[in-house]
Amino acid sequence: MIPVLERTMVAPNIHNLRLLAPDVARAAQPGQFVILQAEEDGERIPLTISDWNSETGEITVVFMQIGATTNKLAELKTGDNIPTAAGPLGNPMELSAFGTVLLAGGCYGIASIYPIAKALKSMGNKIICVVEARSSFLFYWQEKLRKVADKMFYITRDGTQGMRGHINNLGTIIAGIDGGVDRVILNGCNYVMMRGCEETRPLGIKTIVSLNTLMIDGTGMCGVCRVTVNGSNKFACVDGPHFDGHEVNWDELSNRRQAYLREETITLRTSAPEK
Repeated sequence: MIPVLERTMVAPNIHNLRLLAPDVARAAQPGQFVILQAEEDGERIPLTISDWNSETGEITVVFMQIGATTNKLAELKTGDNIPTAAGPLGNPMELSAFGTVLLAGGCYGIASIYPIAKALKSMGNKIICVVEARSSFLFYWQEKLRKVADKMFYITRDGTQGMRGHINNLGTIIAGIDGGVDRVILNGCNYVMMRGCEETRPLGIKTIVSLNTLMIDGTGMCGVCRVTVNGSNKFACVDGPHFDGHEVNWDELSNRRQAYLREETITLRTSAPEK
Protein backbone atom coordinates (compact mmCIF):
# COMPACT_ATOMS: atom_id res chain seq x y z
CA MET A 1 0.00 0.00 0.00
CA ILE A 2 1.13 3.54 -0.77
CA PRO A 3 0.74 6.00 2.15
CA VAL A 4 -0.90 9.36 1.48
CA LEU A 5 1.18 12.11 3.07
CA GLU A 6 -1.03 15.00 2.00
CA ARG A 7 -3.90 15.83 -0.33
CA THR A 8 -4.87 19.48 -0.80
CA MET A 9 -6.96 21.43 -3.29
CA VAL A 10 -4.63 24.06 -4.78
CA ALA A 11 -7.25 25.56 -7.12
CA PRO A 12 -10.92 24.72 -7.73
CA ASN A 13 -11.00 21.02 -8.74
CA ILE A 14 -7.19 20.88 -8.97
CA HIS A 15 -5.56 18.71 -6.28
CA ASN A 16 -2.02 18.25 -5.04
CA LEU A 17 -1.40 14.64 -3.92
CA ARG A 18 1.81 13.81 -2.05
CA LEU A 19 2.63 10.11 -1.63
CA LEU A 20 5.36 8.06 0.02
CA ALA A 21 6.79 6.01 -2.85
CA PRO A 22 10.56 5.65 -2.30
CA ASP A 23 11.27 3.38 -5.27
CA VAL A 24 9.55 5.83 -7.63
CA ALA A 25 11.21 8.87 -6.08
CA ARG A 26 14.69 7.37 -6.40
CA ALA A 27 14.31 6.67 -10.11
CA ALA A 28 12.06 9.52 -11.32
CA GLN A 29 13.20 11.85 -14.08
CA PRO A 30 11.48 14.96 -15.51
CA GLY A 31 8.56 14.11 -17.76
CA GLN A 32 7.81 10.63 -16.41
CA PHE A 33 4.52 9.47 -14.93
CA VAL A 34 2.99 6.97 -12.52
CA ILE A 35 -0.08 4.76 -12.80
CA LEU A 36 -2.35 5.22 -9.78
CA GLN A 37 -5.34 3.33 -8.45
CA ALA A 38 -7.62 4.96 -5.92
CA GLU A 39 -8.90 1.59 -4.67
CA GLU A 40 -8.40 -2.14 -5.18
CA ASP A 41 -9.75 -3.27 -8.58
CA GLY A 42 -10.27 0.37 -9.46
CA GLU A 43 -9.44 2.18 -12.66
CA ARG A 44 -5.75 2.74 -13.43
CA ILE A 45 -4.93 6.30 -14.47
CA PRO A 46 -1.63 7.92 -15.53
CA LEU A 47 -0.50 11.08 -13.73
CA THR A 48 2.70 13.02 -14.34
CA ILE A 49 5.20 13.12 -11.48
CA SER A 50 5.33 16.86 -10.86
CA ASP A 51 7.84 16.86 -8.00
CA TRP A 52 9.78 14.35 -5.92
CA ASN A 53 12.43 13.99 -3.24
CA SER A 54 14.74 11.00 -3.62
CA GLU A 55 15.98 11.33 -0.03
CA THR A 56 12.60 11.35 1.71
CA GLY A 57 10.93 9.07 -0.85
CA GLU A 58 8.08 11.50 -1.54
CA ILE A 59 6.45 12.10 -4.91
CA THR A 60 3.84 14.70 -5.85
CA VAL A 61 1.20 14.46 -8.57
CA VAL A 62 -1.36 17.09 -9.49
CA PHE A 63 -4.72 16.05 -10.94
CA MET A 64 -8.01 17.58 -12.02
CA GLN A 65 -11.12 16.27 -10.29
CA ILE A 66 -13.28 15.37 -13.26
CA GLY A 67 -14.33 11.70 -13.17
CA ALA A 68 -15.15 8.82 -10.85
CA THR A 69 -11.54 7.88 -10.08
CA THR A 70 -10.32 11.43 -9.54
CA ASN A 71 -13.35 12.02 -7.30
CA LYS A 72 -12.10 9.16 -5.11
CA LEU A 73 -8.56 10.55 -5.12
CA ALA A 74 -9.95 13.93 -4.08
CA GLU A 75 -11.43 12.35 -0.94
CA LEU A 76 -8.08 11.05 0.32
CA LYS A 77 -6.72 12.32 3.63
CA THR A 78 -3.35 12.19 5.34
CA GLY A 79 -2.85 8.67 6.69
CA ASP A 80 -4.95 6.98 4.00
CA ASN A 81 -3.42 4.50 1.55
CA ILE A 82 -3.86 3.70 -2.11
CA PRO A 83 -3.05 0.28 -3.60
CA THR A 84 -0.93 1.34 -6.58
CA ALA A 85 1.62 3.94 -7.61
CA ALA A 86 3.50 2.14 -10.37
CA GLY A 87 6.44 3.89 -11.96
CA PRO A 88 8.28 5.82 -12.98
CA LEU A 89 6.90 5.06 -16.45
CA GLY A 90 7.39 6.60 -19.86
CA ASN A 91 10.49 8.21 -21.31
CA PRO A 92 12.02 11.23 -19.60
CA MET A 93 11.82 14.55 -21.39
CA GLU A 94 14.78 15.23 -23.68
CA LEU A 95 16.99 17.69 -21.81
CA SER A 96 19.92 19.65 -23.23
CA ALA A 97 21.39 23.12 -23.52
CA PHE A 98 18.90 24.26 -26.16
CA GLY A 99 19.21 27.99 -25.46
CA THR A 100 15.86 29.67 -24.82
CA VAL A 101 13.05 27.25 -23.94
CA LEU A 102 9.42 28.25 -23.61
CA LEU A 103 7.28 25.95 -21.46
CA ALA A 104 3.51 26.43 -21.53
CA GLY A 105 1.02 24.72 -19.25
CA GLY A 106 -2.67 24.81 -18.47
CA CYS A 107 -4.77 23.08 -15.78
CA TYR A 108 -2.77 20.10 -14.44
CA GLY A 109 -0.10 20.93 -17.02
CA ILE A 110 1.00 23.91 -14.94
CA ALA A 111 2.52 21.51 -12.42
CA SER A 112 3.80 19.13 -15.10
CA ILE A 113 6.13 21.71 -16.64
CA TYR A 114 7.78 22.51 -13.30
CA PRO A 115 10.33 19.64 -13.03
CA ILE A 116 11.22 20.06 -16.71
CA ALA A 117 11.76 23.81 -16.33
CA LYS A 118 13.85 23.20 -13.21
CA ALA A 119 16.10 20.67 -14.96
CA LEU A 120 16.53 22.79 -18.07
CA LYS A 121 17.40 25.82 -15.95
CA SER A 122 20.16 23.84 -14.22
CA MET A 123 21.65 23.18 -17.66
CA GLY A 124 21.98 26.88 -18.39
CA ASN A 125 18.90 27.39 -20.55
CA LYS A 126 16.90 30.60 -20.47
CA ILE A 127 13.44 29.58 -19.23
CA ILE A 128 10.20 31.26 -20.30
CA CYS A 129 7.08 29.95 -18.55
CA VAL A 130 3.58 30.59 -19.90
CA VAL A 131 0.57 29.53 -17.83
CA GLU A 132 -3.02 29.80 -18.98
CA ALA A 133 -6.42 29.40 -17.31
CA ARG A 134 -9.96 30.68 -17.50
CA SER A 135 -9.29 33.10 -14.65
CA SER A 136 -6.48 34.09 -12.28
CA PHE A 137 -7.98 32.20 -9.31
CA LEU A 138 -7.19 28.95 -11.17
CA PHE A 139 -3.42 29.52 -11.10
CA TYR A 140 -1.25 27.61 -8.62
CA TRP A 141 2.43 26.71 -8.06
CA GLN A 142 3.35 30.19 -9.26
CA GLU A 143 6.07 30.70 -6.67
CA LYS A 144 7.71 27.41 -7.65
CA LEU A 145 7.70 28.36 -11.32
CA ARG A 146 8.98 31.88 -10.69
CA LYS A 147 12.03 30.42 -8.95
CA VAL A 148 13.12 28.60 -12.11
CA ALA A 149 11.81 30.97 -14.79
CA ASP A 150 13.65 33.93 -16.26
CA LYS A 151 10.32 35.32 -17.44
CA MET A 152 6.69 34.49 -16.65
CA PHE A 153 3.66 35.15 -18.85
CA TYR A 154 0.03 34.74 -17.82
CA ILE A 155 -2.97 34.22 -20.08
CA THR A 156 -6.53 34.33 -18.75
CA ARG A 157 -9.69 34.10 -20.78
CA ASP A 158 -11.40 36.73 -18.62
CA GLY A 159 -8.40 39.07 -18.54
CA THR A 160 -7.99 39.02 -14.75
CA GLN A 161 -4.23 38.44 -15.03
CA GLY A 162 -1.78 38.94 -17.86
CA MET A 163 -2.98 38.70 -21.45
CA ARG A 164 -6.64 38.22 -22.24
CA GLY A 165 -7.39 35.23 -24.45
CA HIS A 166 -6.24 31.65 -24.83
CA ILE A 167 -3.16 29.71 -25.90
CA ASN A 168 -3.56 31.36 -29.32
CA ASN A 169 -1.62 34.25 -27.75
CA LEU A 170 1.48 32.04 -27.80
CA GLY A 171 2.64 33.38 -31.15
CA THR A 172 2.43 36.96 -29.89
CA ILE A 173 4.43 36.08 -26.79
CA ILE A 174 7.15 34.36 -28.82
CA ALA A 175 7.38 37.32 -31.19
CA GLY A 176 8.19 39.60 -28.24
CA ILE A 177 11.05 37.50 -26.83
CA ASP A 178 14.48 38.95 -27.61
CA GLY A 179 16.64 36.47 -29.47
CA GLY A 180 13.69 34.20 -30.23
CA VAL A 181 12.84 30.76 -28.85
CA ASP A 182 14.80 27.58 -29.59
CA ARG A 183 12.30 25.04 -28.27
CA VAL A 184 8.71 24.96 -27.01
CA ILE A 185 7.31 22.40 -24.55
CA LEU A 186 3.54 22.18 -24.05
CA ASN A 187 1.58 20.36 -21.36
CA GLY A 188 -2.09 20.33 -20.47
CA CYS A 189 -5.31 19.23 -22.15
CA ASN A 190 -5.13 18.05 -25.73
CA TYR A 191 -6.79 21.21 -27.04
CA VAL A 192 -4.17 23.46 -25.44
CA MET A 193 -1.35 21.37 -26.88
CA MET A 194 -2.92 21.10 -30.33
CA ARG A 195 -3.69 24.82 -30.52
CA GLY A 196 -0.26 25.73 -29.20
CA CYS A 197 1.34 23.62 -31.94
CA GLU A 198 -0.60 25.55 -34.56
CA GLU A 199 0.97 28.74 -33.19
CA THR A 200 4.52 27.40 -33.38
CA ARG A 201 4.23 25.49 -36.68
CA PRO A 202 4.57 28.53 -38.98
CA LEU A 203 7.49 29.75 -36.84
CA GLY A 204 9.43 26.54 -37.41
CA ILE A 205 10.12 26.02 -33.68
CA LYS A 206 10.39 22.40 -32.56
CA THR A 207 7.48 21.84 -30.19
CA ILE A 208 7.29 18.90 -27.79
CA VAL A 209 3.98 17.77 -26.29
CA SER A 210 3.25 15.29 -23.49
CA LEU A 211 0.25 13.37 -24.77
CA ASN A 212 -2.81 12.83 -22.61
CA THR A 213 -4.15 9.46 -23.78
CA LEU A 214 -6.26 6.62 -22.47
CA MET A 215 -3.99 4.14 -20.73
CA ILE A 216 -4.25 0.92 -18.70
CA ASP A 217 -0.95 -0.76 -17.91
CA GLY A 218 1.51 1.93 -19.01
CA THR A 219 4.05 -0.62 -20.25
CA GLY A 220 3.07 -1.09 -23.90
CA MET A 221 1.07 -4.32 -23.53
CA CYS A 222 -2.53 -3.15 -23.87
CA GLY A 223 -2.28 -0.81 -26.87
CA VAL A 224 -4.98 1.51 -25.55
CA CYS A 225 -2.67 4.53 -25.72
CA ARG A 226 -2.02 4.09 -29.47
CA VAL A 227 -1.43 7.34 -31.35
CA THR A 228 -0.35 8.24 -34.88
CA VAL A 229 2.83 10.30 -35.09
CA ASN A 230 4.31 11.22 -38.46
CA GLY A 231 2.10 8.57 -40.08
CA SER A 232 3.28 5.71 -37.82
CA ASN A 233 1.58 3.97 -34.90
CA LYS A 234 3.16 4.75 -31.54
CA PHE A 235 2.33 3.84 -27.95
CA ALA A 236 2.23 6.95 -25.76
CA CYS A 237 3.39 5.00 -22.70
CA VAL A 238 6.60 3.45 -24.05
CA ASP A 239 7.36 5.50 -27.17
CA GLY A 240 6.36 8.73 -25.40
CA PRO A 241 4.63 10.36 -23.73
CA HIS A 242 6.65 13.14 -25.41
CA PHE A 243 6.38 13.66 -29.16
CA ASP A 244 6.92 16.36 -31.74
CA GLY A 245 3.55 18.08 -31.64
CA HIS A 246 3.73 19.02 -35.31
CA GLU A 247 3.71 15.31 -36.21
CA VAL A 248 0.77 14.19 -34.02
CA ASN A 249 -2.56 13.28 -35.64
CA TRP A 250 -4.65 15.41 -33.28
CA ASP A 251 -8.04 14.57 -34.83
CA GLU A 252 -7.48 10.85 -34.30
CA LEU A 253 -6.20 11.44 -30.77
CA SER A 254 -9.28 13.50 -29.90
CA ASN A 255 -11.64 10.85 -31.28
CA ARG A 256 -9.89 8.05 -29.36
CA ARG A 257 -10.04 10.08 -26.13
CA GLN A 258 -13.83 10.24 -26.48
CA ALA A 259 -14.33 6.56 -27.30
CA TYR A 260 -15.60 5.69 -23.81
CA LEU A 261 -17.24 8.99 -22.96
CA ARG A 262 -20.68 7.42 -22.50
CA GLU A 263 -19.33 4.68 -20.22
CA GLU A 264 -17.33 7.23 -18.23
CA THR A 265 -20.45 9.35 -17.74
CA ILE A 266 -22.47 6.37 -16.52
CA THR A 267 -19.69 5.37 -14.11
CA LEU A 268 -19.48 8.92 -12.77
CA ARG A 269 -23.22 9.08 -12.16
CA THR A 270 -23.46 5.69 -10.47
CA SER A 271 -20.46 6.38 -8.25
CA ALA A 272 -21.68 9.78 -7.05
CA PRO A 273 -22.50 9.86 -3.33
CA GLU A 274 -26.15 10.02 -2.37
CA LYS A 275 -27.40 13.38 -1.10
